[in-house]
Amino acid sequence: MPLILGGLAGAAAGYGAAAWLERRKPPPGKDPNIKHASLGVVRLDWHYHPLPGDVGSPDSFEYPVYYRAVPGLTFEICQSGKMSPEIQQNFKDAIEFLDKERGVSVITSDCGFFMWFQKEARLYTSKPVVMSSLALLPSLHAAIGTDGKIAIFSANSTSLGPMHDTVAKECGVDWDEACYVLVGCQDVEGFGAVASGEPLDLEKVTPGIVRKAKQVIAEHPDIHAILMECTQLPPFSDDVRAATGLPVYDAIVSADFFIRGFVDNPRFGLNDWHRPWDGQQEKYKLGDNVQDKEKLLHYKP
Repeated sequence: MPLILGGLAGAAAGYGAAAWLERRKPPPGKDPNIKHASLGVVRLDWHYHPLPGDVGSPDSFEYPVYYRAVPGLTFEICQSGKMSPEIQQNFKDAIEFLDKERGVSVITSDCGFFMWFQKEARLYTSKPVVMSSLALLPSLHAAIGTDGKIAIFSANSTSLGPMHDTVAKECGVDWDEACYVLVGCQDVEGFGAVASGEPLDLEKVTPGIVRKAKQVIAEHPDIHAILMECTQLPPFSDDVRAATGLPVYDAIVSADFFIRGFVDNPRFGLNDWHRPWDGQQEKYKLGDNVQDKEKLLHYKP
């Protein structure tokens, strides 16, 4: 034992404590050519005005994000869960573009109704696919158990209903069980702009979303967590967190979670093994991937 202590003391005396600790650090990264992880977002053929916090806004992310719209895949078609063969091919092309041309690490979407196509999207890539924040439900259920409830907020709870069986198959979750509470925001003042593609008025809509959350918790005091299903709800997540004290999960949290699996943790282990992100997002405008004549057929001006 004295020899061990003496050896440590000698190391500290010979090199200094800081120097000794420095020698204990893992070696630097071996391949500086590894690029930073990035997110690919499959977009609807739908022009709207995303707020920061919306998946459609690159300002929502602290890592590179690339977008690709699917010509012909309107909000209504996505909501129906049925694509024509032509749109299906366009969907495949969008997935493969993000995977092979942009080399993204994770693929998601700009609408929760893309959950209809979660299984199909996986056919076209080996990258993690999370078409909706609903994919987080199994983890939330495991963490909370059956003693607590999870509130699922959507733009319209009635429209979400037909996707029940798909979510059950993909996520192993039956939201008809007593531990889930479906909450529609269709009656929140100003939130109807989501359906029309008009800009959301943050100051106008936020109080209504917060009131809705408080009301639901008052009716179900055993709610332990909230999941925002609609990709246009994350701009309100912080307000709901602050007002309720509950954890709120959404499409941004979902994307962040999967991206974290690909990036360096600077606090321990091997560091600097991939290039840092320069903070510059690729400029994107809806319809960049189609010819002008196709835009007249597919894209809303």
